[in-house]
Amino acid sequence: MKLPFSGRALTAGAVAVVTLTAGGSVAGVASAADRSGPAPGTAAAAAAPDLPIANVKAHLSQFQSIATANGGNRAHGRPGYKASLDYVKAKLDAAGFTTRIQQFTASGRTGYNLIADWPGGDANQVVMAGSHLDSVTSGPGINDNGSGSAAVLETALAVARSGFKPAKHLRFAWWGAEELGLVGSRYYVNSLPSADRAKIDGYLNFDMIGSPNPGYFVYDDDPVIEKTFKDYFAGLGVATEIETEGDGRSDHAPFKNAGVPVGGLFSGADYRKTSAQAAKWGGTAGQPFDRCYHSSCDTTANINDTALDRNGDAIAHAIWALSQ
Repeated sequence: MKLPFSGRALTAGAVAVVTLTAGGSVAGVASAADRSGPAPGTAAAAAAPDLPIANVKAHLSQFQSIATANGGNRAHGRPGYKASLDYVKAKLDAAGFTTRIQQFTASGRTGYNLIADWPGGDANQVVMAGSHLDSVTSGPGINDNGSGSAAVLETALAVARSGFKPAKHLRFAWWGAEELGLVGSRYYVNSLPSADRAKIDGYLNFDMIGSPNPGYFVYDDDPVIEKTFKDYFAGLGVATEIETEGDGRSDHAPFKNAGVPVGGLFSGADYRKTSAQAAKWGGTAGQPFDRCYHSSCDTTANINDTALDRNGDAIAHAIWALSQ
C-alpha cells in the first residue's frame, strides 16, 4: 500500500454506473437494480462456497518460504517476487485458468503482472478481482499483501473446484510494483484499449485483509459493490466502517480513474485503532492495526486468522454475487 495521490472521486450516493466507449463518450448507464442479481423468473443465484482458511494460510506459508529463501522479501525486481508469481501462476494453470504475464519496467528493474481468466461468461461484462503481489524490500510482506494475494488466489481456485459457470466473465490479477506507486496496475489499465476497459463491470481490490489488530473497512466507491460487502458482514453480525485512509493508495485507483466501478476491503495499516473501534471489533485500542506494516516482522505471525477468514469469505461471496 502506497501514499495517496489525487483522483476523480465518485459520488458515494450515486446509483448509476457510467461506462465509456472507445472514444471516451458515455456508452450506457446501468442502475443498481440492473447489476444486483438475477432478473425475475430466472434461476436463483448460486451461493459462494466457504473459502478454506487452511488453504489461504498455506499460500501465505509459501510466500513466507519464498521470501526467506530470497533475501527476506518479495519486492519488485527481486527474485522473491518472480518466485511468488511463478507459484501463483502454477496453481492457476493447473486449475484450468488461462494465464498471461504482462511485463513492464520500473526503477530500472523488470516487473510482472499476472492475469488469469476463467473460461466462459459474457466477455462484454467482466468482473475482476486483484491484489498486489509485491512486498517492500524491508520484509516478506505477508499481510501487505500476501493476505490479499492468497485470498484472491484461493477464491479463483474455489471457482475452478466448484465448476462455477457465472453469467459474467471472471478475471483475476496479481499486480507488480504497487509499492513503487501502483505501477503494475496502472500499466495494465493504460495498456487496455478503451473499449476493453468499458467491458469491465467492476474491479474489486484487496490490499491487507489479515491485519493482526484488525478493523473491517469497506471501500466507499461503487454503491453496488459497497452494498454487497456491507450486507455480507451485516449477515455475520460484524460492523463495518468506510475506508477513509485516502483514495488512490492502492490498485483500484487506476481503474477508478478510467471510469471502472471499483470496491474492496481493508483491515487497517499503521494508524491506530480507536477506543470505539476496539469496542466494536475487539483488539487493542491505541495500537496500530498493523504494527509490522512495511517492516521485517510482517511474517506469517503477523496475521489475524479471524479477519483473514471473514475477508476471504467476503471476497468469494462478492465474486459469486456480482458475476451472476
